Amino acid sequence: MDTILEAIERSKENDIDRLITGLGIRNVGKQSAKILAEAYGSMWEIMDAPAEALVQLRDFGDVVAGEVVDFFRQEKNRALIRRLSEAGVNMMSRAGEGRSDRFAGKTFVLTGTLVGMTRQDAAALIEKMGGKASSSVSSKTDYVVAGQAAGSKLTKARDLGVPILEEEEFMQLMGRETEGAQQ
Repeated sequence: MDTILEAIERSKENDIDRLITGLGIRNVGKQSAKILAEAYGSMWEIMDAPAEALVQLRDFGDVVAGEVVDFFRQEKNRALIRRLSEAGVNMMSRAGEGRSDRFAGKTFVLTGTLVGMTRQDAAALIEKMGGKASSSVSSKTDYVVAGQAAGSKLTKARDLGVPILEEEEFMQLMGRETEGAQQ
């Protein structure tokens, strides 16, 4: 029981993109939630954003913008956000913290089991550095990060001549970015 309570307490510190995803707004998935979190500083700003501003966001159109506005127009949803805030759930975006553009325009595919971190955490780091984490290898893939027991994605990368990074090389690449940010 203590483990569950600790997990609940830790989840209160998640960035708002996870909260937005969890709200179940129609047509708003993980990627749209991240875009909202990056564009606005807080849940309160998102709640009051007009459709005209939302359609200007990357990958947003009239439908998604309308769904966001309609969701937050409903008093029951606004009351839910107030209750969550009162319970200590984070309402501020951390999307810009520690961001860089080192991997801007680069696509990575993660395969196999990584020892130092989960694939989800590695994907988040790639995105934080401006890159994209994809689930499939193609000729447009810039790097494949191969963990233990990598399978068909590794084979396809070799066949296509896509550069392959072992986990240690990937970590060194990330470390170089971290060192550069500290200087």
